Amino acid sequence: MVLVLALAAALWRQPRPAAPAGVRLSRVGATAIAQPAPAASAEAPTDSAPADDPLLAAGLRHTLEQLLLEAGEAGDPSELKQRLAGTIGAHFPAALAVRALALAERYVDYRVALGSLKAPHDGSEPAALRQALQARDALRRHFFDEAEHAALFAREDALDRYTLARLEAAHAPGLDAAQRSRALRSADGLLSQEQVAQYSAITTHLAAAAQTAEFDARHADAATRLAARTASYGAAAAQALAVLDREEHDWQQRLSDYGQALAQPGSDSAALRQQLFSTEELPRVDAALALRQLAAPGPPGAAPPS
Repeated sequence: MVLVLALAAALWRQPRPAAPAGVRLSRVGATAIAQPAPAASAEAPTDSAPADDPLLAAGLRHTLEQLLLEAGEAGDPSELKQRLAGTIGAHFPAALAVRALALAERYVDYRVALGSLKAPHDGSEPAALRQALQARDALRRHFFDEAEHAALFAREDALDRYTLARLEAAHAPGLDAAQRSRALRSADGLLSQEQVAQYSAITTHLAAAAQTAEFDARHADAATRLAARTASYGAAAAQALAVLDREEHDWQQRLSDYGQALAQPGSDSAALRQQLFSTEELPRVDAALALRQLAAPGPPGAAPPS
């Protein structure tokens, strides 16, 4: 079930968001684009593009996301589009600037409209996921022609088809173990070997994260976690995840100690920060405390709900 939920999370992913643009657009209805995405490689993802159109080059979607990031603060889509006009020349040559700006403006409209779509209520139900993907694809095709759609979304669409095929194989009733295994191998044929290896790594990370969240929710002890992870990922990975558990517990405890100390009159916050956190951790402290307050409004030291 953990892997099925992880695959579902990967399937209903939003584009890797440019943080400031995602926040700004969420004010005008595009809340869906602020959803977290699964782990991605350091390199920008690329989609296929027609070789005879220089505008629709590999990495086009990443470039548009970068434009939104650089456009910065904007109160509504119209203002954001005006800001894009001032940055378009830094990413596209003059001969393509007019077309690129028009495409970027439609991309803004698409990102806003994306907020009207809702993720499926049951993320483990293939039929609901298929319906949600069809709605998203229809929205994309409303804003982009066939060539633009391929340049922007071909890679993601291939991964979505693969994920959905695996979910359907995992949920198909009446299959014995051998039949289910053949169905899963058939899904692998939808991608190249390189794509399958890359996607398997992503879903493994998602599955491990979902499993850890499940452990945390039921306060599973270290022995239970180690046994389950060893069965799923092997002894070495289970030990590495156990180390991460201990580090996360230690981090959360120090955040609690710091937050509680801040609530005391006359506390020396600067000295306490230096005492509790490493140089690398210091930039994360304020953001981590802010997230705690969002999760559980109350005193700065209040722990998030378990």
